[in-house]
Amino acid sequence: MIKFLHTRIRVSDLDASIKFYETLGFELTRRSDKSPAGNQLAFLDLPGNEHFLELCYSPDFDVTFPEDLMHTALGVGDIMEYCDRLENEGIEIWPSDWRTAFPAKEKSIMAFVTDPDGYEVEILERGVKVLKDD
Repeated sequence: MIKFLHTRIRVSDLDASIKFYETLGFELTRRSDKSPAGNQLAFLDLPGNEHFLELCYSPDFDVTFPEDLMHTALGVGDIMEYCDRLENEGIEIWPSDWRTAFPAKEKSIMAFVTDPDGYEVEILERGVKVLKDD
């Protein structure tokens, strides 16, 4: 069997990105100040998950990418409680009307946050089928 092990993203400020993802619930499990390629790396896990997030920083790399190139997604048990906690930590949830817009339009409950480099993180309430057809 083949397993999907991790996702690596480039970041412009490793400490700011670690702090952001820790606020989302990730835990820093390992950090390397110099990989064989000369990058600084941070490995973050979400408890109960096998897949992990690898953050990669190099002062020689300019982190730019087209808008909406990629995103990650998190499943949470209670999206209202989770997003309220994020807002209390100073993270902006979007779109601003997510609490009412998505359940009516998409038959799912979702919201988004943006990390310090512009990567989007989709937040889905577990147990809700995304884009369900009637």
